[in-house]
Amino acid sequence: MEGTVVRPDGDGPFPAVILVAGSGPTDRDWCSPVVPGRHGSGRLIAEALAQAGIASLRFDKRASGPHAMDSATKLLGKISMQSHLDELVAAVQVLTGLDMIDSSRIVGLGHSEGALHVLRYATSTQEVPFAGLMLAAPPGRPIQQVLLSQLAHQLAQIPGGAEFLPMIEEAAARYASGEPMNPDPALPDSIKTLLAGFEAPMNLPFARELWVESASDYLSRVRIPTLVLIGGRDIQVDVHADGEPLQEAAASNLKVTFAFPPTANHVFKRDTRDPADITASPLSGYNTDGSQLDPDSLGVILTWLGKTFDRTVLPA
Repeated sequence: MEGTVVRPDGDGPFPAVILVAGSGPTDRDWCSPVVPGRHGSGRLIAEALAQAGIASLRFDKRASGPHAMDSATKLLGKISMQSHLDELVAAVQVLTGLDMIDSSRIVGLGHSEGALHVLRYATSTQEVPFAGLMLAAPPGRPIQQVLLSQLAHQLAQIPGGAEFLPMIEEAAARYASGEPMNPDPALPDSIKTLLAGFEAPMNLPFARELWVESASDYLSRVRIPTLVLIGGRDIQVDVHADGEPLQEAAASNLKVTFAFPPTANHVFKRDTRDPADITASPLSGYNTDGSQLDPDSLGVILTWLGKTFDRTVLPA
């Protein structure tokens, strides 16, 4: 694994944030070979944190980054929720080994699927406990339901696309029962390829474990300050469909704070387009050159960190 530490000016010791990227081959910067552009939000957030006096570490999971192909044969059949947790534990150990870091003030920031990994860390016994959590675009529903919702949105943009949804639901139901998906041959090739990824030997047993995971299952057990952040322009994780079960799960937990910045997309870039236009062009504007972090989201993050670290942090 490789990673990048970004530090503020000065001697420290500094509070720190460890960033965990989302699903697929997403790297430390939150860029992916399947999404155009290299202007990733992970890097931009790390730079903004440093300007506000907060250090950070972001890392390439073993199935991402420059060593992904070399790791593929070694990881075959070994990727799991536990293996992702092991990666996070190792990254925390590296971060706390730096003299400039205040190991009592480390926050875990997980994006999308990454939110599940920081939640597993925070709700288990670890040598270095987190001081807080930031869950950026966490799935409040099981991944199966999130995937079906995303595909339904995409199919709605295709003439006659809605007729494919029952076929996808049948394949998903077979997978949930432990059987092969066996998708209908009539499905578009792009969807068959997507579904096949959940059965690829490289992705098992992780894909089957992830299928039933949701952040809501963990949120009631969190005992540290937690910020849940879902953007109003997010078409992958939904403010209502995911936000509401998360709020229900945290109803009696006063340590959990919610924020729904209205113009933030899934990777917390600013997007003022109509939701229908965003759905018609998914992933556009995520990492393109010149795309900027949503200022409301960044302000919420820095203000919340200031309170959590018990110090003043002003938006950069």
